[in-house]
Amino acid sequence: MNWKKLLAGLLVLGGLGYGASLWLRGPIVTVASAQRGDVAEVVYATGAVEPLTWSKVLPLLRARIVEHCRCEGQFVQKGQVLAKLDDTAAQAELAQVQTKRDFAESDVRRLANLIATGATTRLTLERAETELRQLDSQIAALRARLTDYLLVAPKEGIVLRADGQVGDIPVTTDVLFWVGQPKPLQVIADVNEEDIAKVVVGQTALLRNDGFPNGTLRATVSSITPKGDPVTKTFRAYLALPEESPLRIGMSVEANIIIREKRAVLLVPAEAIRNAGGKASVFAVENGKLKQMPVETGIRGSRLVEVTSGLAEGGVVASPVKAEFRDGQSVRVAR
Repeated sequence: MNWKKLLAGLLVLGGLGYGASLWLRGPIVTVASAQRGDVAEVVYATGAVEPLTWSKVLPLLRARIVEHCRCEGQFVQKGQVLAKLDDTAAQAELAQVQTKRDFAESDVRRLANLIATGATTRLTLERAETELRQLDSQIAALRARLTDYLLVAPKEGIVLRADGQVGDIPVTTDVLFWVGQPKPLQVIADVNEEDIAKVVVGQTALLRNDGFPNGTLRATVSSITPKGDPVTKTFRAYLALPEESPLRIGMSVEANIIIREKRAVLLVPAEAIRNAGGKASVFAVENGKLKQMPVETGIRGSRLVEVTSGLAEGGVVASPVKAEFRDGQSVRVAR
């Protein structure tokens, strides 16, 4: 029994000693080395691909579609009818007013003949002529209104998309046709207002779309909208696509607009930098201990940060930095 108690005591003491040794050696940290490479400062934006020249065709009033060109993908001339809405009621009203106008015209002729014989007065004739002019104006307005039942191409180009079918009753906010030129294309991107001051015409943008995971898609900032949206707090940046771009109209993209870039500079992971009180520092790992070193940084990319001074190439730093790290603290490097 005494031997068993002694053995148990030795095991407990051994475990305590092992735990104490681990504690004295410090926590396990992962490290990264400062290496030279390329880094870029970018502004992130999202947008969609649209033609540079195109127009939307919407109905001006709510009525049933009775004719549809079914011309998606086809070339159309300016003014060509793309669809017609049901104008039966408008045509009936026009016919009714036209009948009144014909009667008024015959009445004016009759009164003009009576004037010669003195059977009527000049005032009666003038009243009839005024009524005739009013009916002519009403007919002109009704005929102009009939054009609202026709959806026509606002310009020559390709019908990029056509919606609606015969029998549908679209509302005035429904876009039924998109007419324009399939090339050139552009990306209309939304940039946060805190970043828009960095964006200027001529900068390169790298685009990403899930349909092209292996391709490098590029664009160029062609213009920036003068006025932002105070609700979404964004500005529009127009990115011109090259002629050979594989992107298609309507595709959504993520854009990284390159503000500035440097090559062959000293880089460390962004999570290796501690910023406190407006000063940056890293924790170098030397002989199993942490050494806090102030550094100056340059371009901050999405994953890497340029270090302009305070750290030598090949220097080993703790990454990521944790809040409990202290200068001189003992650590163990993770294998």
